[in-house]
Amino acid sequence: MEKIIAIIPARGGSKRLPRKNVLPLGDSPLIVHTINAAKKSGIFDTILVSSDDEEIISIAKEHHALAPFKRPESISNDTASSVDVIKHALNFYKAKGENFTHFMLLQPTSPLRTSNSIKDSLNLLREKDAKAIISVTECDHPPEWSNKIDESLSLENFLSDDIKGKRSQDIPASYRLNGAIYLLEVDTFIKSNSLMPDKNTFAYKMSKEESIDIDSNIDFLLAQVIISQSKKHVQP
Repeated sequence: MEKIIAIIPARGGSKRLPRKNVLPLGDSPLIVHTINAAKKSGIFDTILVSSDDEEIISIAKEHHALAPFKRPESISNDTASSVDVIKHALNFYKAKGENFTHFMLLQPTSPLRTSNSIKDSLNLLREKDAKAIISVTECDHPPEWSNKIDESLSLENFLSDDIKGKRSQDIPASYRLNGAIYLLEVDTFIKSNSLMPDKNTFAYKMSKEESIDIDSNIDFLLAQVIISQSKKHVQP
């Protein structure tokens, strides 16, 4: 029987956009959008916020997410990995005699991810009998139009001959990870020590709008505009 935990990692520090996880986005702090989507999905046995910050912990509890510990400093710095944060959360519950079959990593920097996408990713996991589902979105531009440039700035051989002269719509769509949803079987995660196991891992496609990842002030402003416009559309 499935038992699923949502893990929402939220550090207090952020270099590019200070205190981004608590910045007001629309009517709520950034992290609350993810908490609310997780609650609305109805698929989780536990919704956990893992944070090193007292204000974030307080906000999580205020919005009925669990925050039973303050994350250790050793896994709260700029070099800490999501893998370490997830292991810490799972081990916390394991020590209390509570184990989960699956977890979903929901980063708060994807505030436009919907509860429907959360539910649909679980449905895809069941449909595919998958070990992992990872969300992706279509690339804004064909990666075939990209290459490295050395100090000379020369564009010689920058594009391959089979790409030159092609329109973007003539090039097959490529997809990138968007960071919004990582749904994994716990046993597979422990064995692979990775958020992307080599086998039986499938992509869940998300719209570009849902895939906005807030890393800078420009990202934040864009999310503000989208939320503002969506509210206008639902007004009578």
